[in-house]
Amino acid sequence: MREANVVCRQQGCGNVVAASRGRLVEKGRIGVRLYGRCRGTESSIRQCGIRRGPGFCNGGYYHHVTCSESVRLVNGSGLCSGRVEVKSNQSWASVCEADFDQQDAELVCRDVGCGAPAALQGGLYGGGGGQTWDKEFQCKGNESLLLDCDTSDRKNNTCLPGNAVGLTCSEPDDVRLVGGGSLCAGGVERYDQGEWRTVGAEDRDQENVAAVVCRQLGCGSTVSVPPGNTTGGIRVSCYGSESSLRECLTSYDLRPGLTVICSDLLVQPDIFLTDPMGGVFRGHQGPEMFRGYNFTITCSTQPQYPGGSLLLTFTGSNRTQPAVNHSAAFLFPAADDSHQGNYSCVYDNYVFSHNFSSESELLSLAITASPLPAFIIRHVVVLLILLTTITTSYLYYKVKTFTQMLQVI
Repeated sequence: MREANVVCRQQGCGNVVAASRGRLVEKGRIGVRLYGRCRGTESSIRQCGIRRGPGFCNGGYYHHVTCSESVRLVNGSGLCSGRVEVKSNQSWASVCEADFDQQDAELVCRDVGCGAPAALQGGLYGGGGGQTWDKEFQCKGNESLLLDCDTSDRKNNTCLPGNAVGLTCSEPDDVRLVGGGSLCAGGVERYDQGEWRTVGAEDRDQENVAAVVCRQLGCGSTVSVPPGNTTGGIRVSCYGSESSLRECLTSYDLRPGLTVICSDLLVQPDIFLTDPMGGVFRGHQGPEMFRGYNFTITCSTQPQYPGGSLLLTFTGSNRTQPAVNHSAAFLFPAADDSHQGNYSCVYDNYVFSHNFSSESELLSLAITASPLPAFIIRHVVVLLILLTTITTSYLYYKVKTFTQMLQVI
C-alpha cells in the first residue's frame, strides 16, 4: 500500500481505495519494475527504486490502484481514519468541525472505501496547518461525492486552530467467514470487483492474513488456521499488522482457500431475572429484590453449536448447568443479603478442537427489605385470590337465578 499511496499522491488524488495486481494481459508491453520498496512519503513513484527496460513485464504482473478523487483522510492510523481534507483549486484544504456533520461524514467514509462513521471530532488527527475550506457543506445524503453537496458561506468566518475535523470510519464490510456456523469462523471470502471471492494465501502468509481477518471482523485474535476446503482463491499477502484485508497485497493467481477460526467465536449470552411472586422492582441502580422472595436467573444463548454449558458466576461462587436448548435456569429459593451483587453468565463450548467461552453483561442485583413481612404478603395475596373467586361465583349465581325468574314470569 505504500507504493499505492505514492501513486495517488503523484496523481493529485486522495486516499487509496483499493490496490491489486494481476497477470499482465498485454504481452510485450514495456514497463518498469520496482526493485526497492517505497517509504510511502515520496511525492513521485520515480523517487522509489525502479529499473527500466523492455520486457520486464512479460509474463509478470500489472498493478492497479484506485484512489479517491476529491477527499482524503490524513495523519490517521490506517486507511479509514484521519483529518478530513478536500481538494480545492488543485490543493488540499482542511475542513472546520463547525462546517461538517454526520451526513457529510457518511459521504467521506463511502468515498474512501470505508464503512459507516464511528467517531467525529475536531483536532482528533491534528489541527491542520495549511489551507482551510471556506464553505459549509449542506449534504442531503443522496450525493455520490462530498463535493457534489450544496455549500453555503460559513456562518462563522473563523476556524480556530485545532478545530480541523478528524474522522474515524469503520472498516469496510468486504470480508466474511462462511460455512463455520459463526461470524468468526469459516472460509475467508472478500468482496472484490462486484462478487464474493474465496481468499487464499501461501503457507508462510496464512497466519498473517488470518490475524488481519480476525481484526477486521472484530473477532479477537486467531485461534487456528485449519486446512482450507476450497480451491481457486485470490491470493492475499499481509504483514499481519494491517487494519483490513484491503491494505494487503492482492494477486489474481489462485491459491487454496483459507479457513480461519477466531477467538470470539461464540456470541454473547443473555442474562435476565424473573420472579413468580412479584418481589422484584426496578431501582435507580438496577433490579432490586425483596428479602424472602424466590427468584430465578436465566442464562441463554443463540443456537450456534450443539451442547456446551452455561456458568452463572457471582462473587466467587459459581453454578454450572448444561445448556439444554441453549438455556439454563438457576433458582434461588429465598432472597437474602448474601444474594446481593453482580451476576454474569459464561457460555462454554468445545468446538473445532478448541475450548471457547463468551461472557454476558453484568446483572447487578440489590436486596432490600419488604414493606411487609414476606409471609404476610403471601397470605394477603392468597386471601385476595380466594375473595375474588368467591365474589365471582356469587355474582354468577345471582345473575343465573335472576335470569331463571324472568323466564318463569
